[in-house]
Amino acid sequence: MPQSPQPATVQQVVDAIEAMHPREWAQPWDAVGLVCGDPAAPVAKVHFAVDPVLEVVEEAIAAGADLLVTHHPLLLRPVNSVAATTFKGAVLHRAVRAGLAIHVAHTNADAGAPGVSDALARVLDLDGLVPLDPLPGRPDLGIGRVGHLAAPERLGDFADRVAAALPATEQGIRLAGDPDAFVQRVAVCGGSGDSLFDQVRASGADVYVTADLRHHPASEARERAGFEDGRPYLVDVAHWASEWPWLAGCADRLVVALAADGRTVAAHVSTTRTDPWTLRVPSRGE
Repeated sequence: MPQSPQPATVQQVVDAIEAMHPREWAQPWDAVGLVCGDPAAPVAKVHFAVDPVLEVVEEAIAAGADLLVTHHPLLLRPVNSVAATTFKGAVLHRAVRAGLAIHVAHTNADAGAPGVSDALARVLDLDGLVPLDPLPGRPDLGIGRVGHLAAPERLGDFADRVAAALPATEQGIRLAGDPDAFVQRVAVCGGSGDSLFDQVRASGADVYVTADLRHHPASEARERAGFEDGRPYLVDVAHWASEWPWLAGCADRLVVALAADGRTVAAHVSTTRTDPWTLRVPSRGE
């Protein structure tokens, strides 16, 4: 008789995630892996979210999750205390009291294939994806992606495509470039991507979609682009929104991977918007 599926443990779920996104793909400065929780504890439900904030922890607990997988680290920078009077301490105390383990897949998920930028590229209907900034010795892996649209598209229409594909935020979508110019080759980077302008130019992209574009790097990129037919144009989106599409795919792949090993878990994606901006006040005359 075939064996019935067995519940997974925290360690088995972590192992499955790290098989998809190995820790060695993470940047040296990163803090990925299990943050809290007993590796031997059983897991019936896994909750996925971008940010390990208290509201998300409460959402995971209310959903009956045993493990919370987040993209952003909780303990990226060293702390001297995890007292419950601190933000990070409050998150850890609430999770531990509820028996909720927390695991982080950050830049190792950025570099993966499929990974964070893959997911962003695919919701924009890009084909022929290659890494924007490949890992050393792994041309198939790396930060960001470059691909192409099926046909040239007005930049303004492409910005509308981005807005329709990503969850809504107060920031919305910001555009730098001629909205009537046609674009087809597209570079994307989920999360903060203004350190990759050299790679974007080298890729021959017509337009670059990323988040957290700061004034000076964006201004310098546009000034330089002015000597090169205005390209690459820029589409700036909210950091949280750019990384959220990865969650559902990772959740689905985790369930399939564990099922192949005779383990059964349910996976749920957070619907809590953790983008920090809550209100946009229109400029005078807007």
